[in-house]
Amino acid sequence: MADTCPKCGFAEVGSDRCPQCGVVIALYQASLEKLRRGPQAAARAMPSTPTLAAPVAARPPGAGMTAPAAARPTATDGARRARFMGSGAALFGIHVVNVLLTLLTLGVYFFWAKVKVRAYLFSETDFEGDRFAYHGTGREMFVGFLKALVFFFIPITLLSMLPELTGAPLPVRYGASMLSYLLASFFVPMAMIGARRYRLSRTSWRGIRFSLRAPTWDFVRLWSWNTFVVAFTLGLYYPIYIMRRQDFLTRHMWFGSQRFGFDGRGRDLFWPFVGMLVLFPFTLGLSWFGFAAKKARYFAAHTTFGSARFQSSVRALPLAWLTISNLLGLVFTLGLAWPWLSVRSLRFAYANLTLDGPLALDTITQQAQTVTATGEGLAGFLDADLGLT
Repeated sequence: MADTCPKCGFAEVGSDRCPQCGVVIALYQASLEKLRRGPQAAARAMPSTPTLAAPVAARPPGAGMTAPAAARPTATDGARRARFMGSGAALFGIHVVNVLLTLLTLGVYFFWAKVKVRAYLFSETDFEGDRFAYHGTGREMFVGFLKALVFFFIPITLLSMLPELTGAPLPVRYGASMLSYLLASFFVPMAMIGARRYRLSRTSWRGIRFSLRAPTWDFVRLWSWNTFVVAFTLGLYYPIYIMRRQDFLTRHMWFGSQRFGFDGRGRDLFWPFVGMLVLFPFTLGLSWFGFAAKKARYFAAHTTFGSARFQSSVRALPLAWLTISNLLGLVFTLGLAWPWLSVRSLRFAYANLTLDGPLALDTITQQAQTVTATGEGLAGFLDADLGLT
């Protein structure tokens, strides 16, 4: 039966090929049908989709369409809060074993004990239905401690003691003491940032590691200069210093490929700090808790993660009660209540901290960093910590 060419319109085509334009009619019609159906062609071949593919494609945006699960974005709004799912009793069991093994090993087990506590606390912290994980090891921390001992602590100790032991002249002794003090003042910020870098690098959530990508010497310069200015201004520069320190550490912190942000200003805490100093003698020091709560709320409100922003609801009186009662609990129980008080403090912190706004977690990729535990060991020597457990 004669047909009409679908391409050039030539009538009376008696075969599969048009004698005028030369197109193969069957292939040309199949090509047209494929173009008409678009990318849903494979789906229409399935028995359950012929009646659904066309209506879905024809719906306007917002008419109830549901994106496929693989392509659905994970960015959602709302307040999110971490929760601690563990207990003081479980932590007490870990603590007792740690104390016994530390005594039996003359202190060597201390590093493994610290890892066990951190691993438990992180593994019992839930956020968005998933737990955190801690990947540090006692061996890493022990080696870091030995490095800090050999390269930092012993040289400073010898520098400060040898002139006295050898009876060196007074100018030499003064010079050696000044030099050892200066070296120690440099090692404190190195310990601070090294410990934070190590702990973040060993912490993960949903298989993605945290990291601190901050040049050590930049932080050393910031800490050294600002500490000097704080002393020179008799402490009045303190709120500006802590703001700059927080800004530096937060802006260099990452979760995988997503960076944290900070937009606070030091002068915003200056007058609350001055007010705290004025009221300090009249409140027997309790005004400090008012400033501490104000600082916590301000730091949280000016910390961002992508399009989301943290919020803190901590207040002065609950913070004062938590701190004072925890101190009394440690004293009157000779430290035995430490596990329960630690859990109590964690739950208080989580209950007063939320992350508000959209989280596009599907766009974050792993970017783990190589970090040693030397800074952690040095922090243990100098008691320099920034509060990451």
